[in-house]
Amino acid sequence: MAVRKGGLGKGLDALIPGEFSSTPTPSDSFVLTESIIPNPRQPRDSMNPDDLQDLANSIREHGIIQPLIVTHEPMSDTYILIAGERRLQAAKLVGLEKVPVVIRTATDQERLELALIENVQRADLSPLETAEAYRKLADEFNLSHEEIAVQVGKGRVAITNTMRLLKLPDQAKKALMDGRITEGHGRALLGLPTQQAQLNALQTILNQDLTVRQTEELIRKLGGQKPPAIPAKEVDPSVKEIEERLCEKLGTRVTLKHGQKGGTVTIHYYSEEELSSLLTRLIPG
Repeated sequence: MAVRKGGLGKGLDALIPGEFSSTPTPSDSFVLTESIIPNPRQPRDSMNPDDLQDLANSIREHGIIQPLIVTHEPMSDTYILIAGERRLQAAKLVGLEKVPVVIRTATDQERLELALIENVQRADLSPLETAEAYRKLADEFNLSHEEIAVQVGKGRVAITNTMRLLKLPDQAKKALMDGRITEGHGRALLGLPTQQAQLNALQTILNQDLTVRQTEELIRKLGGQKPPAIPAKEVDPSVKEIEERLCEKLGTRVTLKHGQKGGTVTIHYYSEEELSSLLTRLIPG
């Protein structure tokens, strides 16, 4: 299985093997499962038990097709996991004594980057887990949003929008983690100025099962924003000319709506006197 490389930073390509197959290459090794230490920079906080069991069943039948990526701890027989947390946990469920690995050299930052890249590319992380991983890259390693975007192969705006989710109140974060609202709902809530206002809106979203679009409309109303005005349809020049001629003839405002199968002419008046004058012109004698 090929690992997608698009968008990786310089130096990271060397850390990710280009092709994996069911038969390990000469550079691959088998190490004791118990000798692998979880990556302390692993961005995932939790795993779906059902998905993990499905992976374990697949490993039991087909083995581990894609080796784990690890670094070797100097002066010990242990290895730190860089990528493959789910495969490692599933292998333990199956009871495998050894697992195939690719051993690489990686800095602390690269461990986080690679774990994040793998999970993001597999869509394994929740929005908040992704946001927290981006925050670590920004705060602990002084990476700009643009640099993070290059590392994970996403746009800068996407990085910024995802990181903003960390500003949500705890109740909204929990609703997002539990899948009761989506990332779109969370971004919309951030349009309100206070956390209390966001919590009130969250309750409305949950009670009424609002869509993201309905939530955005709710936020606009709560924030006192008017919905965007619909631009006026441009009047056909020939229709406009007829309106002007009628206005001149009748001495008042006239609007014409013309379609393929006819239309309407509306004559406006603003007082009883004007109406009487119009009637005299239109119905003489």
